[in-house]
Amino acid sequence: MNKKNDKSFESALKRLEQISELLENEDTPLEESIKLFEEGIELKEYCEEKLKSAKIKIDKIVKKNKSLSSTEFQ
Repeated sequence: MNKKNDKSFESALKRLEQISELLENEDTPLEESIKLFEEGIELKEYCEEKLKSAKIKIDKIVKKNKSLSSTEFQ
C-alpha cells in the first residue's frame, strides 16, 4: 500500500484481514508471504496512526464538553 492517504481505516483493516488469511494458507509461496508481511506491517502502522488520531479528537471533544466522560480503551 504505497498511497496510505487513499485508503480508509476500514479498507486498510479489511486488507489486513485478507493478508492474515493468505499468510495462514500453507499454499502461499514464501516470496509472496514476505511481500504480504511487509504490506501488513505498513497497514498496521497506518491503522494505529488513524486510531491514535481518532482518540486525540475524541479527547478534545470530551474536554470541551465536560458532561461527557471518556474511558480508557485498548
